[in-house]
Amino acid sequence: QVRLVESGGGLVQAGDSLRLSCVLSGRTFTTYGVGWFRQAPGKEREFVAAISGSGGTTYAPGSVKGRFTISRDNAKNTVVLQITTLEPEDTAVYYCAASRVFLGASAEPAMYDYWGQGTQVTVSS
Repeated sequence: QVRLVESGGGLVQAGDSLRLSCVLSGRTFTTYGVGWFRQAPGKEREFVAAISGSGGTTYAPGSVKGRFTISRDNAKNTVVLQITTLEPEDTAVYYCAASRVFLGASAEPAMYDYWGQGTQVTVSS
């Protein structure tokens, strides 16, 4: 059983930065690629970043590139999503997900095998 737990969300102001963490347990951490998604009310789940098991390869779509940075600390079984210059449009529930292979730019949520419960990020203007 693979379990993912996100943390770090909260209420912030536009222009602030935020660091979201995802801790994975239950399997060998380095064998899993990890992605971050977000879902705003009334919208589809949106892919925002992915990282390979080793951490050597990352991907972020153009819509968030430059503001969203993904990294991982395999010694701590943790993947971090660093978000800078937050905008009200970034308000959403942020989820991390794990896949048995690194999916890179493949942004389909259905391709991921395990999901966390999500952490709410609210950005006020």
